Amino acid sequence: MDSVDVLRDGFERVRQAVHDAVRGLRVAQLNERVDAQANSIAWLLWHLTRVQDDHVSEVAERAQTWLADGWYDRFGVDLPHADTGFGHTNEDVAAVQVRSVRLLTGYYDAVHEQTLAYLDDITADDLDVVIDESWSPPVTLGVRLVSVIADDLQHAGQAAFVRGLLLHR
Repeated sequence: MDSVDVLRDGFERVRQAVHDAVRGLRVAQLNERVDAQANSIAWLLWHLTRVQDDHVSEVAERAQTWLADGWYDRFGVDLPHADTGFGHTNEDVAAVQVRSVRLLTGYYDAVHEQTLAYLDDITADDLDVVIDESWSPPVTLGVRLVSVIADDLQHAGQAAFVRGLLLHR
């Protein structure tokens, strides 16, 4: 297994965690916030997908799936087109509501497919290329992709925790 295969495996684990977090839930449960300050499962999974879409599309030099494939319109959120969820207020979190499980997983799956297609186009040597010099140390492609996986898995884990709270009330 080479390093690109390891990344592919990491993104597959994110996909599984996303689907596990929503399996068997009703739409109301996806949108429910366990308290006024908490993130909903819908928001957590939307946010992790938006970040993956944003970061991978940037390094792949392609349009975000969110806009290019009409997901922004399908979600109908009252947020700016480029919003990924960073710095959201309670009102912003509340604005992210889904109408179906399929909407949420459909967007994630579309981004996942774009991510895998991008990984098919890169080599292990590409992972050492510096893509962002504004950080110290500068960020390589490999570091960026690992950080997306790490962030996604944290949010998927949070969604799984919220799922547990909702199911065990």
